[in-house]
Amino acid sequence: MPPDLTSPAVSGSALHEQWMGYALQAARRTAASADVPIGAVVMGPSGAVLGAGWNQREELGDPTAHAEVVAIRAAAAALGSWRLEGCTLVVTLEPCAMCAGASVLARIPRVVFGAWDAKAGASGSVFDVLRERRLNHWTEVFPGVREEESAALLRDFFVGQRSNSDAGQ
Repeated sequence: MPPDLTSPAVSGSALHEQWMGYALQAARRTAASADVPIGAVVMGPSGAVLGAGWNQREELGDPTAHAEVVAIRAAAAALGSWRLEGCTLVVTLEPCAMCAGASVLARIPRVVFGAWDAKAGASGSVFDVLRERRLNHWTEVFPGVREEESAALLRDFFVGQRSNSDAGQ
C-alpha cells in the first residue's frame, strides 16, 4: 500500500529518501552494460512508481536514452498522457539540460536528485533550467537526497573504467 502523502507523519524528506532507493536500484541495472550508473523513477501523486529508467545510451546506441527520459516516457505511457502533473521525478544525479527540459515539458512539479553534477548539471549547479522564470513551468527542486550513495555509484564506476583503460595499455 502506498504511503498516505497527506499524513503529517510522512515527511517529504523521508519519502524522498525512500524514493531515492528506487532510483538507486534502477541505477544498478546498468552493471551489465558500459552505461554510467544513473537511475530515475517517476512517482505518481499516490506515491506509486509510474516509470523507472536507467542510462541506456551505450546499450541502445541512443544519445537520448538518459535515465530520466526513459522514466518519463514510461510514466507517460502508464498514465496515457504526456502531462505528468502531480508527479515527482527522482534521479540519482542532477539532471542535465536535456533531462531538465524534458521534465519541464512533461509538467513535472518536483524533482528530487542525489549527487550534484558540476560539469553538466542543469538543476542548480551549472544551469538552472528547472527554475528558469522565462519558461512556462517551474519546478520545486530537492537536491542532495542520499547524495553520498549516489556519488559513490558514479565514483566506483569511473574508477573501474580507468582501471580497465589502464589495463589495456
